[in-house]
Amino acid sequence: MRVKCVICDNIESIPDYSPEAKKLRNRPIHTYMCQTCHLRIEEKTKNRAETGNFRLYRSVSKDDEW
Repeated sequence: MRVKCVICDNIESIPDYSPEAKKLRNRPIHTYMCQTCHLRIEEKTKNRAETGNFRLYRSVSKDDEW
């Protein structure tokens, strides 16, 4: 299956029967991001978290204490 990265428009090939290919076929809202872009975003997020000016908003569950 040929896929295109949503950030850098790089076209790559993934196995047709991989879990990622199935996810992309069955749920069009899911998008593909190449490994290079994924690692770059991960690194930049970690750097921002270390500065202390980064706040990660997570969904609130019933067990969360205020």
